[in-house]
Amino acid sequence: MTLPEPYATWFPAAAFDGRYGRTEADLRAVAPAPAPPGFAERWRRWRRETAAVDAAPVVLSSAVEHGRRVSVVEHSGVDGVRLRAWVVEPLDGRPRAGVVHSHGYGGREEVDLARVPEGLAAIFPVARGLGALNAGVGAPESTAEHVLAGIDDPERYVLGRCARDLWLAADALSALVGELPLYYVGESFGGGIGALALPWDERFVGATLIVPSFGQYDERLAVRCLGSGETVRQHVRRHPEAREVLRWFDSSTSIGFARMPVRVEAALWDQYVPPQGQFAVAAGAREVELAVLPAGHAEYPGWAAVTAAAIREGRAHLERVLAR
Repeated sequence: MTLPEPYATWFPAAAFDGRYGRTEADLRAVAPAPAPPGFAERWRRWRRETAAVDAAPVVLSSAVEHGRRVSVVEHSGVDGVRLRAWVVEPLDGRPRAGVVHSHGYGGREEVDLARVPEGLAAIFPVARGLGALNAGVGAPESTAEHVLAGIDDPERYVLGRCARDLWLAADALSALVGELPLYYVGESFGGGIGALALPWDERFVGATLIVPSFGQYDERLAVRCLGSGETVRQHVRRHPEAREVLRWFDSSTSIGFARMPVRVEAALWDQYVPPQGQFAVAAGAREVELAVLPAGHAEYPGWAAVTAAAIREGRAHLERVLAR
């Protein structure tokens, strides 16, 4: 296998081409997956059912860190579990907006304020089952088991439950700091579940989705990868009926129902989340700002500068949205 430059230099030990033979023009042409009949109705029903759940947030501890108040809180999940998260607040004054900031499949070990400007509140939910705060709570911790949990039933599939838990995380933030316009930030796993959840909650006014997962399963299931998609691909090969369940959890489909401006940071090379799925999410959004990254889920020469620029541009997108 001969890799194109600069990837041959950047990733000489790569076992396969993280571009999957696609050019940027090819990727921009990938279409989102069409919605199955009843898609919006099912998600709206889940939203109504979740709205009837009391998030009942409880502050477990609080400290001043990074010049802000950082608390560990506990709130309800959609099926009666209690999930933990971090909440960040300004030390003085009422926050002007709130950020719901999710994470990748590795979970989250601490807050990351790079994309949360001063003067904003934020909740850093940790998905059910994942570390550091919710390991084994409501879902298995290992990625391979987590991504398949409940895959035989749309009502129980873990990706749907994680997306619905985000609404309750937003409820928890609102209960603790007051009702605010909300902006979403999510990377990889968090980008995918955010795209599933955002369209059905009118409190969200904008979002940044970074190398989002779970987009365009027709494309994802056709290629191998190093991330959770490979576990799903192998499962569907053994259990083809699971393909029908996945249609309800395609982030490229769901984002098409969102009416807020969305920034998508999509990578040309990514062995963990195939780029064609990421670009399909961008193609599905109604109002999109697309930032094209050289690679995702990998470090490479110039990576720090590219990441810093993406963070600056993402914060600028957030501020433009809030200024509307």
